[in-house]
Amino acid sequence: MRVTIGDLRTGITVSELFAELKPPKEFASANFSNYFPDPNFDSQSDALEKARTFAESLGKKNADELGVYLDGGFGVGKTHILASIYHEAKTTKLFGPFIAYTSMIGYLGFAEAVTQFSKYKLLCIDEFELDDPGDTMIMSRFLKELSAKGVRFATTSNTPPAALGEGRFAADGFQREIQSVASKFVICRIDGEDYRHRKAEYDFRQIDDSRTQELFDSSERVLVSKFSELLAFLSTIHQSKYAKVAEQIDSIVIEDVYQIDNQFEGLRFVSLIDRCYEAGIRVHFTGLLLSSVFREDHVQGAYRKKYLRSLSRLSAMQG
Repeated sequence: MRVTIGDLRTGITVSELFAELKPPKEFASANFSNYFPDPNFDSQSDALEKARTFAESLGKKNADELGVYLDGGFGVGKTHILASIYHEAKTTKLFGPFIAYTSMIGYLGFAEAVTQFSKYKLLCIDEFELDDPGDTMIMSRFLKELSAKGVRFATTSNTPPAALGEGRFAADGFQREIQSVASKFVICRIDGEDYRHRKAEYDFRQIDDSRTQELFDSSERVLVSKFSELLAFLSTIHQSKYAKVAEQIDSIVIEDVYQIDNQFEGLRFVSLIDRCYEAGIRVHFTGLLLSSVFREDHVQGAYRKKYLRSLSRLSAMQG
């Protein structure tokens, strides 16, 4: 079934925004018992036990730790453990990527965001991003304000998927940037190999007309859009609404892809891909190979981690 940009609903209430903050489908059943530590890396078992202890302490008075920080390379199971904390916690809780929290702070305003989020006792923050000084400063202040209200945190680092060993661990940066509360976090360093064994180079393939027609004839909700139209649409709605867009489709066909010249457009596209990846949406395209959709100077710049993560996810999302 074909869907167009004009068919998408973008209206969303605050309660709906909060309802979206839960583990993605991939980790809906994640728990401590189905995380299997690699026997070659003792730190994985150690992190698992520390996370379990932290989850069990939630809701208890006089708990020593404000939070737990899962720090490791890509593909060692950090998000699985984070989702396990969420599922194990017997308290009011939220789960979402770093960008979902910053987007909601921007949408609600800082004071209102503190009021709304302080209603929960646990915030799970996946891929805490340290590459944007503005967002990092906001989140540091946010954590400090919420910690004073009794909120506790579990978070992971955002080591990039294709960095080839570069910047594997981010604990030092995390402690430096949120120094007001970081001393009360248990730092769990997780060594190991990427269980996905992803390639540094991605094999992107354009969709042909016959495959496109197959999608239209299926029961899938297929969003079809020119790339220029999609980017223009993203600029008209707040990033906190991108998940609302993703929940209305099963796959997307992006026509006439070209290299994004504007960094703001590039980061909005990254944000959409993150929400689509979490929703399990498949991506198809025509035009320029998606491996070249971002300018090289942008990829090598301040938001390198975001762009590399997006390329990895686009590759994984190919239908």
